[in-house]
Amino acid sequence: MASLNGPTDRFDKIEETLIAIILGVMTIMTFANVVARYGFNSNIFYALELTVFLFAWLVLLGASYAVKKTMHLGVDAVVNMTSSRTKRLLALISVVVCLIYALLLLKGAWDYWAPYANLPPTEGRWFPTGFEEKYRGRGWYETQDIPVPFFLSWLADVFNEGVEYEKLPKVVPYLVLPISMALLVWRLVQAAGRVWRGEQDMLIVSHEAEDDVAEAAAKLKDVD
Repeated sequence: MASLNGPTDRFDKIEETLIAIILGVMTIMTFANVVARYGFNSNIFYALELTVFLFAWLVLLGASYAVKKTMHLGVDAVVNMTSSRTKRLLALISVVVCLIYALLLLKGAWDYWAPYANLPPTEGRWFPTGFEEKYRGRGWYETQDIPVPFFLSWLADVFNEGVEYEKLPKVVPYLVLPISMALLVWRLVQAAGRVWRGEQDMLIVSHEAEDDVAEAAAKLKDVD
């Protein structure tokens, strides 16, 4: 596979930074809750719900990150039997199919999240044909246990007509849906460009690491 190193765009570190923060918070929260439970017979009441939401963020953001790093798994037994030109053609077909699917996911993600932000979902079953004029805002919906951080107190003025939230509004954790799907679409567009330019010939994980291990094992065998 050709090298994927190219000009670094301004969004290249978004996934890495967010994923690192999410993993750190999940680890600290889980560890603290275990210590509280077994060391002090207590409990961080919102730890489970927060960890579940963070895990969802981790998975959804990881989808776009895996596209960028060609880490998605796939079966390439047939693809590897074709010529380089055919392989690129199949990769282009694959990325187009994935892009259509990602756009459908983006529409669904927006339609699910938008009411929690008091915004209109789109019309149309498969592709957006406009925005619904009549919809019911859900800005007052809250999570079950997660408290509102002090730096998010302004959310009440924006989404709840100034009424103070008792718990974190759902507009915050569900925001990952449109963000992650938009990132997925963007990363697939980038992948299509790399395939078109001949910098990449597959969307799935390469076997370069396996080849390096096999080569190293062969050298060790020769030394012995």
